[in-house]
Amino acid sequence: MFQLLVSRTQTMKGDLLSGLTVALALVPEAVAFAFVAGVEPLVGLYAAFMVGLITAAIGGRPGMISGATGALAVVMVSLVAQHGVEYLFATVVLMGIIQVLAGVFRLGKFIRLVPHPVMLGFVNGLAIVIFLAQMKQFQFTDENGALQWLQGEQMMMMLGLVFLTMAIIHFLPKLTRAIPSSLAAIVTVTLLVIGLDLDARTVQEVLADMTGDPAATIAGGLPQFHIPMVPIDMETLRIIFPYALILAAIGLIESLLTLTLIDEMTETRGRGNKECIGQGVANVATGFFGGMGGCAMIGQSMININSGGRGRASGISAALFLLAFILVGSSLIEMIPVAALVGVMFIVVIGTFEWASFRLWGKIPKSDLIVVVAVTGVTVWQDLAIAVVVGVIISALVFAWKHASNMSFEIRDEYDTKVYKPNGPLFFASIQAFRDQFNPRMDPPEVIVDFANCRVMDHSGIEAIDSLAERYEKAGKELHLRHLSPECRNLLTKAGNLVEVNVIEDPKYKVADDSLA
Repeated sequence: MFQLLVSRTQTMKGDLLSGLTVALALVPEAVAFAFVAGVEPLVGLYAAFMVGLITAAIGGRPGMISGATGALAVVMVSLVAQHGVEYLFATVVLMGIIQVLAGVFRLGKFIRLVPHPVMLGFVNGLAIVIFLAQMKQFQFTDENGALQWLQGEQMMMMLGLVFLTMAIIHFLPKLTRAIPSSLAAIVTVTLLVIGLDLDARTVQEVLADMTGDPAATIAGGLPQFHIPMVPIDMETLRIIFPYALILAAIGLIESLLTLTLIDEMTETRGRGNKECIGQGVANVATGFFGGMGGCAMIGQSMININSGGRGRASGISAALFLLAFILVGSSLIEMIPVAALVGVMFIVVIGTFEWASFRLWGKIPKSDLIVVVAVTGVTVWQDLAIAVVVGVIISALVFAWKHASNMSFEIRDEYDTKVYKPNGPLFFASIQAFRDQFNPRMDPPEVIVDFANCRVMDHSGIEAIDSLAERYEKAGKELHLRHLSPECRNLLTKAGNLVEVNVIEDPKYKVADDSLA
């Protein structure tokens, strides 16, 4: 039923080993995001398992990894603090329903509206966020509850193991590709720490710092079906709907941008609308099984792709390995040095950051550079979803301004008639330049406006033409409109009878106006 392989060169062995590597990296992040959201570690781990499993099986992008993410966790924390975890589960269910509807109504196509400079800012900002998140592993909590940087031998040990991990990941593929270099690095560094009895922080110690419980563990049972214990009434909907809508939007934006990035890396094509449905179904199920919901994880997706995972089996196996860690393998996972996982994530940072963007200075328009810098900064300062929206808005405004300035006119006199021939798009940003060209009081009794080289783009353009007709009517002048499309003629209310119809020469195009629907 499911497409487990996507190319001949890909093997099940590669997917399984890549899935194991991803699962090892998922554990500390899922736990960390659970604490960001203010819920128990297992709530984050169950979300990573269920969202990862379902999206890998039915989503639109083989090889992409999904799970609990920080972008969603920072929105969830206020809901949990004010109303409790049961309202979170209900919100996740509603969030999933909204995402399914987005896929059904084919809204995934709108990811195409994200310009390339926004994508550059997205990946650069995300790389910085991933890097900064790893800095917490170089800190510890003292007896007063304050964070302190590691000192002396502890810091040197941490840095040494991180660099060793990165060196193995970098150089091993030059010797052999039999196993993913990230997995080999984690195993090697773990065995080295255990064999030499080195004083290195482990996953278990990080859990203890997060929970304040020295015996903290990721061990647990299977997720149990659980209907959120909230009143089913309009008051509940009033509370959860705003959160669900924001979470659904953030989840889809992050997932579809990650899908686009992986498409470019693998030179394949994912299906955005199918991914929306997959993410939605996963979140609905997660909400009913005690998980905090999730979306695509670009860091883990990069680990998976770089480790050779290309098919659905890589994501499915990552989720199943994670479940195995929860059920029976917690003691083994808790022995892994955090430095090994930090080293893996540093390699992800280096691979994610678009270093070529530094060479763009002076080679691309300043407006595009502003978009890259703005999206990068807002990603670090706020979150990915807000950054992408800001970038798209800036790009759209720049686009509108540039096209508005492209409006030009050819004006000529023919006997007692004046002919205006506008060139360029007529839309909300260019209507002022359009209006300023006409002077009804000074023009001759008969005026022709020829739209052969001017396309009316929206209702603002239609209103500008109607307004122009009204100005000439008040001045007692005769106005003729030529070469307008049938849709323009249908939308004109005041100037419709002034249009000269030429079936052969008149253009045929659609105007972006709801009235035509």
